[in-house]
Amino acid sequence: MIIRDIEFVGSFERESQCPVTDKPEYAFIGRSNVGKSSLINALSGKKGLAHISSTPGKTQTINCFKVNEDEWYLIDLPGYGYAKISKSKRKKWKQMIDRYLQVRSNLFCIFLLIDSRLKLQDIDVEFMNWLGEHHIPFVIAFTKIDKLNKADQVKNIEMIKSQLKEHWDPIPQCFVTSAEKKRGLDEILNFIDHTNKGLSYGGQE
Repeated sequence: MIIRDIEFVGSFERESQCPVTDKPEYAFIGRSNVGKSSLINALSGKKGLAHISSTPGKTQTINCFKVNEDEWYLIDLPGYGYAKISKSKRKKWKQMIDRYLQVRSNLFCIFLLIDSRLKLQDIDVEFMNWLGEHHIPFVIAFTKIDKLNKADQVKNIEMIKSQLKEHWDPIPQCFVTSAEKKRGLDEILNFIDHTNKGLSYGGQE
């Protein structure tokens, strides 16, 4: 699948404010500074679609984008695990994200972003387990793979997958990505295309 056009619909502080639609939605989420905005921009082919900041916590609302003339929606969610905000704001973000993920009936799948340079973090495991407990489908996108040399690329991915196996059997479907090198983008878009059509997709890395 190719993203022919993508349109910003709006930013919303509550799930109830999001557009009423029966089109499939795919949400992108991960720890703060995981490279979410860069990956979304790379997928869309538009550099400034999602705002990139060196300061974690830039995304603070549910950001909705309409793809290919209302074929499906891309949802940019705030990052989790960002400590340098007030407890009240952190609680508000969590409530906003949790409600969206639990009640949005047309949410087809979540792309959970994990930094390929780091070992699996406890907060990632907690979030994955929460998704599992609430029966919310998700896949994993390893980000920033271009920041590693070739030997460490393989080693780190295998290390994280081994950690995942301690909690999940089988482990969720995984994609290895680089926004800078455009790696894994076709695989993600093909997965979305197949899911929209009700087909299984075996093109993970």
